[in-house]
Amino acid sequence: MQRDAPRASSAPPVHCERRRPLVSARRVPPGNFAEALPTEMSVRIFGELDTESLCSASRTCRLWHDIIEESEQLWRSRCLLVGAVCQREVDRDRRNGLSWKVTLVRNYTRSCVKRDWLRGRYSHVRSANELSGRRMTPLDAESWGEILQAELDR
Repeated sequence: MQRDAPRASSAPPVHCERRRPLVSARRVPPGNFAEALPTEMSVRIFGELDTESLCSASRTCRLWHDIIEESEQLWRSRCLLVGAVCQREVDRDRRNGLSWKVTLVRNYTRSCVKRDWLRGRYSHVRSANELSGRRMTPLDAESWGEILQAELDR
């Protein structure tokens, strides 16, 4: 079986000319997208970040900080995820007039501690020294009741 030699193209090479865009592009200086976009668009972009990245982004510059801090929408969605574990605490903080961000920060630690207790992470602790260095936070009586019941069920 013989291979055919590659055929030479009889068509002349095509050279593309640079054309002007149909719509003139607005020149945006490289760097801070939040300066060029409406605040609502910046909030949507920041909304794609996880909570840790969102907190880091808020420390990037004053503009980002202001957009992130002032957006209840960003913090509310994250807080509702935490609320699945500590809904009573979330509801109480909101009734007391705390912002969604403050409610999230206060209840994120609570939710982690409560989740660890409910999963049995602290089931075999023999002394307070074993808890040294671990994150602890006050929990309400109902949460302690749930934890106690989980321990009794184990």
